[in-house]
Amino acid sequence: MAVSKVVLAKLSPTMEEGTIVKWTKKEGDPVKQGDVLAEIETDKANMEMEAQGSGVLRKILVPAGGKAPVGSLIGVIAEPNEDISKMVASAAPAPAPAPAAASAPAAPAQPQQQQQQAPPPPAAQPAAAAPALQPAAAARPAAAPPPAIGPRPVPAPAAAEGGRVKASPLARSMAAQRNIPLDAVAGSGPNGRIIKRDIESWAGAPTGAPARSSAAPAPAGPTITPGQEIPVSNIRRVIAKRLAESMFTAPHFYVTVDVDMDAAVALRDQLQRGEDVKVTYNDLVVKACAKALTRFPMVNASWAGDKIVTHGEVHVGIAVTIPDGLITPVVRNADRKSVLDISREVKDLATRARERKLKPEEFTGSTFTISNLGMFGVTEFTAIINPPESAILAVGAVQRVAVVDEDDSVRPGHRMKVTLSSDHRVVDGAMAAQFLGEVRRLLENPVSLFV
Repeated sequence: MAVSKVVLAKLSPTMEEGTIVKWTKKEGDPVKQGDVLAEIETDKANMEMEAQGSGVLRKILVPAGGKAPVGSLIGVIAEPNEDISKMVASAAPAPAPAPAAASAPAAPAQPQQQQQQAPPPPAAQPAAAAPALQPAAAARPAAAPPPAIGPRPVPAPAAAEGGRVKASPLARSMAAQRNIPLDAVAGSGPNGRIIKRDIESWAGAPTGAPARSSAAPAPAGPTITPGQEIPVSNIRRVIAKRLAESMFTAPHFYVTVDVDMDAAVALRDQLQRGEDVKVTYNDLVVKACAKALTRFPMVNASWAGDKIVTHGEVHVGIAVTIPDGLITPVVRNADRKSVLDISREVKDLATRARERKLKPEEFTGSTFTISNLGMFGVTEFTAIINPPESAILAVGAVQRVAVVDEDDSVRPGHRMKVTLSSDHRVVDGAMAAQFLGEVRRLLENPVSLFV
């Protein structure tokens, strides 16, 4: 039987090297074709590696924790009596596993769902695996990430007759702005009524400070000792490389608009109270962008050097934080899906992204990306475009503000700032303004998103 090389395959479109999380076989173990040999950390997820030959795992050349470039020899499968000395001798020395930083994980944790730099850019199509190894049907979860910081547990809130949670108007407004489900908050007012301080206490924020969303708790930050050096993870390396390329090659420009969210806040509150439907503002933004992209195909396009490629389908990437970086799960054909379908899919993709369980086809191929920092009280920011896309939308918090009407009367209202970063090689200023105008029109008339 021929000697079978165990070669590190390209398991994601942007993968240049991989880290051996663990070997599931030991030297001397029998191996059959299709057996899982190792778990590999790529720049996007942890993937199972299958054997492409049968025999005995005679030699492991890169130990668990070690890194290797794509295409390099990391092991040898052969019969017990076959001579593999020349093959082993010709292999490059295995890099030693990086020493763990004292009391810190490999990379600092990031805010949930989005962070202040844009997500790592996905390529249009997943790359094929090298012949010697291929990923299994689904990715395995990564080693356990740091536990998420979430709101402290509270007793169940008191509900009024009919099952509606009792809360003051101000508490309802604050909860709506911060995406906090009232049924998760314990009330301290009369008869268990939820009041302002309950919302602030649940969110773990002092009075006046922006509260964290219940749907998107931030991962726990690592303990950092000043002066220590933190090894760069594969995903952090790719983020640094691709976003630097984007920022310095794509001429970015930015357009910001204020969106009147009064109707969206009222509709979302009605859905949650009357129909028990959990829809976030981000779900409405995804649907609004998807519909607008069908009317503005140049915003749903890519720069390809000597040509501009317009896409026949609308695939919206959602920036989601994982412990050592960002990933953009993709809602495919978002324009053809209902808001409720989008809501369920985003929740599922975000959960599996944080668990490093996404398949390559679930985080590649987006044609437009949305990054949302609103749950952290961020009102406005700019995001970096994911090449080869031509635009990315940065979404701020829904704020309760004083609104001056045409008759000069002042009333409370809800506003949200969104900023479109565009590649000027593809999108011009007037087009960016028109696209944002359509997104604003749809969000200000949210019933149109459901038809």
